[in-house]
Amino acid sequence: MDSHNHNQDHGHGHDHVPGDIKGRRFVLSIALTGLIFVAEVVGGLLTGSLALLSDAAHVFLDALALGLSYGALRLAALPPNERHTYGYHRLQVVAALINGATLLLVSVEIFREAWERFANPSPVLAGPMLIVAVVGLVVNLVVALVLGGHDHRDLNVHSAFLHVVGDALASVGVIVAGVIILFTGWTWVDPIVGMLIAVIILINSGRVLRRSLHILVEGMPGDMTASAVAETMNEVAGVTKVHDLHVWTLGPGYIALSAHVVLDDQALSQTEEIMDELKTVLSEEFDIEHTTIQFECSACTPGDFLCRIDEVPAD
Repeated sequence: MDSHNHNQDHGHGHDHVPGDIKGRRFVLSIALTGLIFVAEVVGGLLTGSLALLSDAAHVFLDALALGLSYGALRLAALPPNERHTYGYHRLQVVAALINGATLLLVSVEIFREAWERFANPSPVLAGPMLIVAVVGLVVNLVVALVLGGHDHRDLNVHSAFLHVVGDALASVGVIVAGVIILFTGWTWVDPIVGMLIAVIILINSGRVLRRSLHILVEGMPGDMTASAVAETMNEVAGVTKVHDLHVWTLGPGYIALSAHVVLDDQALSQTEEIMDELKTVLSEEFDIEHTTIQFECSACTPGDFLCRIDEVPAD
């Protein structure tokens, strides 16, 4: 039995929430977030509140991120073609990366504006500021509930959910600032809350950027390790050794694997059962649905290009 390929192409992996439902959630969330943005911009300009305007900037980028995520979701649903044989799944990761980078820039601008407010304090109308912030908090909580039922392994949707939660926390901060200013007149509390909102934005953007870049540089998904995957494959009866193993994430919920598997010497017809078992354990243990596995009847020779990857022998 010479080396031969067994390929499985399952398309999109485990996607627990259908795309049309995700799309409707995005559209509703974008509409609600747009309402928050308009209210907070008008309220911030009328009241002179940096905290409110800072939160409005955050909300605007969240609406933009939701729009990018929705567009990427629609494009990811397109079938593979001659020039893009994997389809367009990576666009969802690119959308998350753009979102994180933009949030990073906005947080820097908020810090700069807050510093100027400390140097040149300006009056703040605490009453109207409170009303707008409370409305923003309520709508943010509604949006969080709309997005809250998704698969958290989906970077595209989960990043949007995290930002909405960040918006809700920021709205709480604006409310606290409004109450303090209303009863004490300490307008310096407003730029402090603006800085705290900027910190929330930094944390969220850092989280999204880290996960996005990890996927784009072909990192192993989640807490998965190559040795754990190889050891699991080695436990399948008939498998002698696994080498040239690669696992990467194409897009949210779409994990791919390629590997060379050395088998005991046996008839070709007997390998189908081993292939089925490998596919089953990879799906159940690691949610890997797209696999390209090559069977071999003997280990590759030293110096072979395919042997450069560390081999994991069977126990």
